[in-house]
This record gives sequence, C-alpha cells and structure tokens, in this order.
Amino acid sequence: MPRLRLTIAYVGTHYHGWQIQARKDGDEPPTVQAFVEKAVSHVAGRPTHVQGAGRTDSGVHAEAQTAHCDIPEDRVRVRWKLALNTLLPHDIRILDARPAPEGFDACRSVLRKKYTYSLWLDHLCVPPRLYPFVWACGPLDLGLVDTAIPFLVGTHDFASMQNAGTPQKSTVRTLFEIRRRPCGDLPGGDADGQGVNGVLASLREDRNRLDLVFVADGFLKQMVRNLTGLLVACGRGDLDPRGIPALLDSRDRRRAPFTAPPQGLCMSRIWYEGEPMPEGWEE
Repeated sequence: MPRLRLTIAYVGTHYHGWQIQARKDGDEPPTVQAFVEKAVSHVAGRPTHVQGAGRTDSGVHAEAQTAHCDIPEDRVRVRWKLALNTLLPHDIRILDARPAPEGFDACRSVLRKKYTYSLWLDHLCVPPRLYPFVWACGPLDLGLVDTAIPFLVGTHDFASMQNAGTPQKSTVRTLFEIRRRPCGDLPGGDADGQGVNGVLASLREDRNRLDLVFVADGFLKQMVRNLTGLLVACGRGDLDPRGIPALLDSRDRRRAPFTAPPQGLCMSRIWYEGEPMPEGWEE
C-alpha cells in the first residue's frame, strides 16, 4: 500500500497536544492528530491512521511535524496538500504531502530533531502578537546561560530532565547543539540610537526575545522544557552552572529546576536518513 509523507505546521494553543487522547467517558479533547486523521480518512475514503514523528505537549507548536499514513492505490494522484488544507482548521496546515520512500517511518526513521524555545526577557510587557508563543521569563544573565550550555551538550543520561509519564528503555540521549539567538549581547538603548548603529527595526522591536535552539538524536518527555527551565535558573543566578554535571549524574528529576511552560516551545525540524545534515552534525 502506498505511503504518504506529510509535513505539518500548527499553532498548539487550542489543542491538547499532538496525540489522540481517548478517555473512558468517551470525551476526546481536541488534538492535532485527531483533526489530521479525520481529514486524511475523509480524502482516503476509509479510516486511516496518521503516525507522527513525536508527541508535542498541550500548547506546544510545530513548524515541521512529520507524519506518515498509508493510502489506497486509487488515491495516489490526489492533490493531498490542497485537499487536506481545505478540510483542516486554519491553525493546522499541511506544508508538504509526497510519496514516502520505501521503509520510511515518521517516528522510527528519525536521525535528528530540532526544537526552538522562545523567551521574552521583559516579564512586565509582552507584545500581544507574541504572547501565545513566548515565555516571559524576565531578565537573564546571558553570560551564565552561555557558561551552562557546554555542560549539557554531548551524550548524557538525561533522566533528571525527563518528566514522568512515558517510560523509556534508555534515558541516554546525544544533544548535538544548544544555540541561542541572538548569539551576542542583546541590543539595548533607545530605538534612535540603535537606528544609528544600523540595527534592523524588527530586531529593535524584539530586543527582548531570546531563542534557544536544541538539536538531538531524540528527546525525552518534556526534556526541552526542562532544559530551558534549567538554563533560565542559571541565567537568573538561582543555579550555579558548575553544578550541572552532578545534577545529571544524580538522575533525579527532583533535583532539577522547574519545567518551562509549553507556549514558548516549537518543533522546528526533523531530519531523516538520506537528507543533508547541517555542517558538523554528520555521524
């Protein structure tokens, strides 16, 4: 049976995550997977399961969730992107729909995943257009954040960065990179002064925005949100970055800082076998 590969973007604000959550009372909260499966099943002409590359939490967004589904032979020539976007709500979009190569599995074939967490460094005032997509964590010492990052990069047992709920055979993961954007000091001062220095107006407007980009071979349950909480704790001066190795070695979630809220998190990209990897990430 032909297999279809989907690339999906969504705003997670109004959904209880990606995965369908059937309850004993029959009440099913809205999930992204449920809406996509309903649309795919309608076009396929029969009930069709859609398998995602990973589970995003309630309120978490995606720029490039990947999924696959098996479709009938007589539906191969359907313009799937157009057909599905006609049926889906406006905050779920199919970015690409194409035949999947033989053996492709959206979940099991993953080599790398990238998540981006967006922080807002002014906790008193968040622009309304950004409010659903950032965590207003307040001011941070970026020097302390930069000091903390190297302690987390590499292959570690991240059990202390995993929340309960999804048992894993192994809690060891390889975190290839944590990058923050912008990479230098955040611009400050008045807008006119920044204009003289040639800083873009968009950057002036978002001078309080800080993105943390995480790339790994896989992530544990709420691992990115926990890593973000740890880095924010370091940036606030509440945790000494030099204590991170001992925290990881403890494998004790109770010793780690808080979990960052979901709205700042976005699944940014997924890489599969045969696709070009970013420089320096090749095996």
